[in-house]
Amino acid sequence: MTGWAKKRFWKEATICDQEGGFGVQLDGRLVKTPAKRTLLAPTEACAVAIAQEWQDQPEEIDPSLMPLTRAVNAAIDKVATQFDEVADLTAAYGETDLLCYRATSPSELVARQAEGWDPVLDWAATQFGARLKPTAGIMHIAQDAAALDALRGEVLAKSHYELTALHEMVALTGSLILGLAAFHDFAPVTTIWDLSRIDETWQEEQWGPDEEAQKITQRKLADFIQAKSFQNLIQRTG
Repeated sequence: MTGWAKKRFWKEATICDQEGGFGVQLDGRLVKTPAKRTLLAPTEACAVAIAQEWQDQPEEIDPSLMPLTRAVNAAIDKVATQFDEVADLTAAYGETDLLCYRATSPSELVARQAEGWDPVLDWAATQFGARLKPTAGIMHIAQDAAALDALRGEVLAKSHYELTALHEMVALTGSLILGLAAFHDFAPVTTIWDLSRIDETWQEEQWGPDEEAQKITQRKLADFIQAKSFQNLIQRTG
């Protein structure tokens, strides 16, 4: 349905075949996106999971319990209609990728970054033919244009559903390479998240954790895991 009603008004959420994918129905009425387009899931598995989100809603509707619905809405209403802009924003992370800017000290942190990040850069070089160069410090380093073009091509090859998931993973980690690593199952999603947090983890070890910062981190981790789950569902054919 369009927008969010305050009270649940349906008894049963089901899926149905639609041209180009699968729709979700509430008592036989198709769910629409906020822009009044048909909410269309690309796979049956994704549609089933979205229907379950609606089926599990309490009497007072809680949109926070519907992350898959929100993701598909974003894919249809925003990413599909602004695909090149979203792809450019996503690919641009490669120009200043987190993995390329290393600490100059202490030596323990320098070693930890190298141990965690070098294998992912090596993987990207092999997987995409895109070798990004690391540097010590925060001064900008220009990356090889051919490497950036290869990475941008990989981003552009995604469907609008896939780009929705990838953009979220890239933005949350601050790294195009880590986002692509999660997308292509280079390592478990929580391992990749930990790689994006090497600097923060080091600081916590030295000075102790900050309760508010930890809450924010946990929310971001949940969003990161959800983005990967969304990707898995839109790619499931069985």
